[in-house]
Amino acid sequence: MHFSIHYTTEYHYTSPVSDNLNALRVRPATTAHQRCDEFHVRIDPETRLGRHADYFGTEVIEFGISKPHDALTIDVRARVVTSDPAHPPDPAWEDLRSPAYLEAAGEYLLASIAEPPARALDEFNHLAVEPSPLRSALHLCELIPERFAYRRGATYVGSTVADLLDIGAGVCQDFVHLALILLRRAGIAARYVSGYLFASPSDGGDDSVEVDTHAWLEILLPSSAARGEPAWIGLDPTNRVAASERYVKIGHGRHYDDVPPIKGVYRGGPSQLNARVVMTRLDPTTTARA
Repeated sequence: MHFSIHYTTEYHYTSPVSDNLNALRVRPATTAHQRCDEFHVRIDPETRLGRHADYFGTEVIEFGISKPHDALTIDVRARVVTSDPAHPPDPAWEDLRSPAYLEAAGEYLLASIAEPPARALDEFNHLAVEPSPLRSALHLCELIPERFAYRRGATYVGSTVADLLDIGAGVCQDFVHLALILLRRAGIAARYVSGYLFASPSDGGDDSVEVDTHAWLEILLPSSAARGEPAWIGLDPTNRVAASERYVKIGHGRHYDDVPPIKGVYRGGPSQLNARVVMTRLDPTTTARA
């Protein structure tokens, strides 16, 4: 599927600010199922951009504005082609203990997210008795949205999984963080994914819609082919589906803090933020929550 993405972020400051330093992770990645054909970033006030790949391979765009200014606009445009991934392998639990799998899994098996108090997640202990790691992950993606309400504003970017359990509601970031804790406890390597999800309106038919940046996860599964490399499989616990051609990946990491779309600091007073993502594609899709 061919997408056009327009991501605009505007900051308005109560008084002029200076020494405004920012790091952007907004460029769609190039993967086996995704290709970024065009990508442009425009900053107002104009400034020089620096680019590098971070530890996880995500492109980071950095810039600084030293002179006083009372507004900042970040305008990002991209064109991306995606395709549906192949059917996922369905290995046995014992395959997760092979040296090849453990080497490929690396740090994505390690706890890296603030966990709730002991026994707070006991209701999910039965996941480890599912017939296979894939079945366990798919069941989890059904269980989380059944157990917790999707509610914008219930949590914020710094909320923890303990907050999600306490409130009983959250957004995609919270659902993914909970899933990562549970999957890693079960011995399934898993990572946080940041990107865009084309989610058509309920009445359908629009080629161009406004969405939010979205979060889902990827699990690592041993290949079903002899000597095949382990494969990363995308799953979305917010929408109870496997990631498809409607998903545009930016990057991945251990948790949200590894792939925030925009992160920065400045010298000055408070700001007001307005952000908007518009995705355009040829064919309509079913409704999903971002």
